[in-house]
Amino acid sequence: MKIVLIGPTYPFRGGIAHYTTLLCKALRKEHEVKFISFKRQYPKLLFPGKSDRDPSKNPLKIEGVDYLIDSINPLTWITAAQAIRDFIPEKIIIPWWVSFWIPQFWSILTIIKRKLKAEIVIICHNVIEHESNFLKKYATKAILSKADRLITHSRAEAFKLKELLGNDINVISGFLPTYKDVTGKRYSKESARKKLRISGNILLFFGLIREYKGLSILLDALPMVVREKEVILLVVGEFWGDKQKYFEQIHRNQIFNNVRIVDKYVPNEEIGLYFSAADIVVQPYLSATGSAVCQLAYGFDRPVIATNVGSLQEVIQDGINGRIVEPNNSQALAKAILESLEPHSLIVLSDNAAETKEKFSWENMAVIVTGMLSEGKQGTT
Repeated sequence: MKIVLIGPTYPFRGGIAHYTTLLCKALRKEHEVKFISFKRQYPKLLFPGKSDRDPSKNPLKIEGVDYLIDSINPLTWITAAQAIRDFIPEKIIIPWWVSFWIPQFWSILTIIKRKLKAEIVIICHNVIEHESNFLKKYATKAILSKADRLITHSRAEAFKLKELLGNDINVISGFLPTYKDVTGKRYSKESARKKLRISGNILLFFGLIREYKGLSILLDALPMVVREKEVILLVVGEFWGDKQKYFEQIHRNQIFNNVRIVDKYVPNEEIGLYFSAADIVVQPYLSATGSAVCQLAYGFDRPVIATNVGSLQEVIQDGINGRIVEPNNSQALAKAILESLEPHSLIVLSDNAAETKEKFSWENMAVIVTGMLSEGKQGTT
């Protein structure tokens, strides 16, 4: 099958770039794939982080990428559309995650739909982005309506799509595959802790620090945890927004000796260091769709404590490979952490987490994306 895949890849950083790259690798095992990516992803003024470029010494790369699209140059959108038409694909696959890409993708799809009969498949990482408004929702509806088939990573997101577009749409709820292949060196727990100079019970909060991820809830839960156990919380990721308020909260709660902050985007070769050192990964999200962090945790055999939002509750089995608690509830979160850190519980949760990663392969996701799995097995909602 001839497929066009559009999306970010190296030298751009982040979960969407990793996702698109790993999906392309899986698709190319069975299909002819033309991978079209970006010359420029975001203008510097619009990117909230320090850089959208991957600083990894061992980045996730793939050969055969056509870097055609400049996000702020409409002429390149036309060039990309022409390249797609010349390739004559049977399917065109596009990721969807933020409304910034509405003009570019809308233009490309409008041009190619005039000449091609290819199926348009949109993979929704976020149906509605986390910081949204009425205008963004309206524009999102316009772009997603161009899809012949839509794929989400959770049933909850599939229902959001139906609320947005109506019940007659062709939507499939898949899953977020494992990200274990992104990481570089792997460490034993002992060597990772020695390298980081930490000991005791280790919790990990990993990824970009944004308001909806609920770090403040975890910082309020931590005093209840440290009264009963010796615990270090590793907060590892680049802050997007006001980080001073978190520092003030740490001092107000008198947990400054129990929190280590690594304020940076973590290159691939360092990811394993933090996950290997941790006992448990904590995701106290206030809202969510899917989470690459959760799949990273399972890739390192680490259980996850998270809230029942988005697809997290579809991946985490409470009491089996992690714990699920209500969002915005620091007491429930503290209780789950303390119970999970009990030696027998931690062994059981960790063993089951190791088995979980085998269920979420990129090969299985590629089959769903191409539509080659029977409807009853795709998880259609």
